[in-house]
Amino acid sequence: MSTQWSFTGLLDTVADAVPDREMLVWGAVRRTHAEFRRRTRALAAYLRGRGLGTVRERAGLERWECGQQKVAVVCSNCPEYLEAMFGAFRARLVPYNVNHHYNAAELAALVEQIGADVIVHHRRFAPLVEEVARDRLMIHVEDGSRTATLPGSVAFEDVIDRGGDEGALPVPSPDDLYLMCTGGTTGRPKGVLWRQADAYVAAAAGSPDATAESIALTARRGGPVWFPAPPLMHAAAQWTVLACWNLGGTVVLHDDAGPFDARAILETAERERVQMLTIVGDAYARPLVEELRARAYDLSALRQISTGGATTRADLKEALLDLLPHVIVVDGYGASETGGMAFGASAKDATDRGFRGAGGAVVLSEDRRRILEPGSVEIGWTARTGHVPLGYLDDPEATERTFPVVDGVRFAVPGDRATVGPDGSITLLGRDSTVVNSGGEKIFVEEVEQAIRRHPDVLDALVVGRPSERFGEEVVALVQLRPGATLDGPSLREYAAGLISRFKAPRAVLFCERVGRHPSGKPDYGWARRAAADAVAVAE
Repeated sequence: MSTQWSFTGLLDTVADAVPDREMLVWGAVRRTHAEFRRRTRALAAYLRGRGLGTVRERAGLERWECGQQKVAVVCSNCPEYLEAMFGAFRARLVPYNVNHHYNAAELAALVEQIGADVIVHHRRFAPLVEEVARDRLMIHVEDGSRTATLPGSVAFEDVIDRGGDEGALPVPSPDDLYLMCTGGTTGRPKGVLWRQADAYVAAAAGSPDATAESIALTARRGGPVWFPAPPLMHAAAQWTVLACWNLGGTVVLHDDAGPFDARAILETAERERVQMLTIVGDAYARPLVEELRARAYDLSALRQISTGGATTRADLKEALLDLLPHVIVVDGYGASETGGMAFGASAKDATDRGFRGAGGAVVLSEDRRRILEPGSVEIGWTARTGHVPLGYLDDPEATERTFPVVDGVRFAVPGDRATVGPDGSITLLGRDSTVVNSGGEKIFVEEVEQAIRRHPDVLDALVVGRPSERFGEEVVALVQLRPGATLDGPSLREYAAGLISRFKAPRAVLFCERVGRHPSGKPDYGWARRAAADAVAVAE
């Protein structure tokens, strides 16, 4: 029987193999595997000394229930973010990500919904978390700010120095949870519950057949240097970290406290000889292309740019390949509910235009009762089976809907529509929740967005539906133009109609100073639906 892995069991195996290799780089801070382990053990011992840990074991719980106490992490990128996560894992608590761009009311609602026994936060966020401090253990990370700390809050470094009885630390279980809070592009945040053993395979590039010997051997062969550009509060960055460390590699972080800075990203990649860079769609690719055109960088070590979480238009990928012809651009498709699910690679003068499914990736039929065969003309649902989450925290109804059981097998169905080609490749059509039903036609907004963004005067665009007396719904485009551009709505509609069917082209357009996106670069469709009310009709 194959060994199942907890995250701490995995990293201890790697640390035993390469204790002195750099594990984490953040500006001037450099941590080895041995140092990271020492610090996370000290944090775990401190938490256990406060009586925190696991209350009920997995075997006695429903799949939407959590029997472990929780740690909310309210930090921008820093080494302490990852140390807080792994210190919690070692103590058999569950850390989870909090969007530090939330206002106080939004953060309070999330913490009340998910629960928290400990809140680790950057000092400057003390006013943000003050409302939820109450009797919770508060640990602040120094960030150079002069913000007053909350009463009773303990400095992170003091916690590391104090530590506790490390001999009393528990042995983490592969059944211990990994909790990812996701708001997706729409709706109320949800807490996705993964067994760590499943997340190791589905999100951390782990093998279900991995042994201590095989993990150590991989690490000793020499790990890669990977750079996640998205914030650590998002799954794409965390999974890049976990996959890199699974290979015994070095993770490079940047300070994301300010707006996305393409120059800082590229300077870091150049300085640290980064081999793989993770980005999020157009929002990251566009400024990177502009900076690469403006200035030369020595990125000869870079081998791969991985993009996911939002669409990356074809011309931006082509521009990256023109500017960095030795690099492969890999489109990744996945969700917090599935892990990395499918991939497509593009190289200079050689593009794989379809997504190739990872292990367990399939397309389910419309009724979610059968798997579509290659070459089927039916539009179905992307799905994954095998190493998938248990469910949504404290939400049995949503758990049964998103993680249905088909013929005794549990699937994860993130809500995207797709078809499967004769060769088994998956063609993504778009998120079902953002489909516009106009005059009986289903229009996938991602297709319309891609067409609009190809216009040379368009910097960014989102597409949504709004009520229409004639069509039920009509397609609305929210568009950000390049500086100095003078494009009008009718001309934009005609341009789009030349690339896609006319019935899909926008019937109303609103030109905006900036298109709404979340800090991760993902579309803010809530903003787009509100803004769509002011769009001007461009078709009868």
